[in-house]
Amino acid sequence: MDPRSIDFSKHPDSVVPAVVQDVHTLRVLMLGYMNREAVDRTLSTGRVTFWSRSRNRLWTKGEESGHFLELRAMAVDCDYDTLLVKAHPLGPVCHTGTDTCWAERNQSADFLETLEEIIAQRRQGGDAQSYVHQLFISGIAKMAQKVGEEAVETVIEAMRSAPEQFLEESADLLFHYLVLLQAKGFTLQDVKAVLEKRHRP
Repeated sequence: MDPRSIDFSKHPDSVVPAVVQDVHTLRVLMLGYMNREAVDRTLSTGRVTFWSRSRNRLWTKGEESGHFLELRAMAVDCDYDTLLVKAHPLGPVCHTGTDTCWAERNQSADFLETLEEIIAQRRQGGDAQSYVHQLFISGIAKMAQKVGEEAVETVIEAMRSAPEQFLEESADLLFHYLVLLQAKGFTLQDVKAVLEKRHRP
């Protein structure tokens, strides 16, 4: 529902709660409060803005730290008195420095997305002993070759009657594909977006 349809009269001082959720991981990041002006400012600037009850003024999250919340979507609930804000955080959300205001790590419940984060961390880690780091050093051609090798091994196991080996080779193939995706500047989310686009009515 259109966020502008929210009924501010249900709350004191015409300020409503706004639950902020990471658009990618779906983690709840924080709870803020918005009045009509904050909603309009958020929609017009694309950066999540609240009404600060303690400062008695509009407050754009990240205006001091630079850790803005980039708006992706906003909706009002079924009772027209609470907002759900989906955003992309540019850094830690809590003023204490944690990812969320509940001191939780902002990571997806989807293990594949968590695995992508691990790959990214090891790519940047500089640990010469890390297999992932060595793959990135080897270059695109080597990584593409590894994907090809794992694909062949997966096909071979698919023709046999050893399900555990087939799953092991499938996992190796998927892992090396995720590495190659990152080397090309993409994530699994980009691939999912292409598939979703193909299946839209």
